[in-house]
Amino acid sequence: MRAAYIEQLGSPDEIRYGELAPPRPGPTDVLVEVTATTVNPVDTFVRSGVFRTPVSFPLVIGRDLVGTVAEAGPGADGFAVGDRVWCNSLGHGGRQGAAAELAVVPADRLYHLPGGVDPETAVAVLHPGGTAHLALHTHAKVRPGETVFVAGAAGNVGGAAVVTAVEAGARVVATASARDAEYCRSLGAHEVFPYTDPDVAERLRQACPRGIDVWIDTYGTNDLTAAVDLIAPRARIVLLAGVGARPVLPVGPFYMKDAAILGFVISHATTAELADAAVGINRLLGSGRLRPRTVERIPLSSAADAHRRMEKGELRGKRLVLRPDLDRTDRKDR
Repeated sequence: MRAAYIEQLGSPDEIRYGELAPPRPGPTDVLVEVTATTVNPVDTFVRSGVFRTPVSFPLVIGRDLVGTVAEAGPGADGFAVGDRVWCNSLGHGGRQGAAAELAVVPADRLYHLPGGVDPETAVAVLHPGGTAHLALHTHAKVRPGETVFVAGAAGNVGGAAVVTAVEAGARVVATASARDAEYCRSLGAHEVFPYTDPDVAERLRQACPRGIDVWIDTYGTNDLTAAVDLIAPRARIVLLAGVGARPVLPVGPFYMKDAAILGFVISHATTAELADAAVGINRLLGSGRLRPRTVERIPLSSAADAHRRMEKGELRGKRLVLRPDLDRTDRKDR
């Protein structure tokens, strides 16, 4: 099979595209013919070694896929040849990745794709949607009627967080660039403020006189001084971005509010937590509410360039969808 893979950790230049032996499923695995995969920031962390995780070389990169069941092991209950399926937890923890024509997925990490959902739409939101669900439900335990603040609401994870919070019955206030304010409102945000506004903290205070119950900064600035000032008693601050962030925590005001700071990465989620998130993702996919803002289709052979563009910050608000069939078409044309 053709795959995008690395033989050692390093820069995007380490990514190769070529032939590898096709994988074989174990008794509780499913062999999936990959329709589409994508690139997330965490994929670059695994490839570079910033995120330490067990890997074996050659390592097929990538964690998200949408595809069709080609073969199911005898213990892979609930899956049959021809089923449309998805996964968002490959390529780390000792598992091979998704950026290939074929991928083996443990059955407890594989989910059925709702009928009528476009594969490219789905693969583009699997990681952001899972991150948003884990942040709001698994960790923050958001409740109806609470106020949720989303910083970077026009981004991929930010947009998914807005949609997920609104579906949970929360009131969402957000920051984004001025040009993205209307887009954030279309997702359900009640108030949207430009993050460049020097008075944004005061605007948030006026919009949330009783304080913010759940604070999520998807941009990664993690200004804990502002967060602690604006949160309500018993609030939850969820940290999910900003690998290099080293903010100051005003400990006194923080503990006087009985607040909590919760950090997580999706790669540490248990299979039970991922399965719970999958239910929420499928519900939002099926309703058409969880969708990417912009999608660009590229061949799987362009995986190295996709990683370069991700690391250069060229993809804000855009999702790259890598398709193995585009390479097959190109080979036929030759």
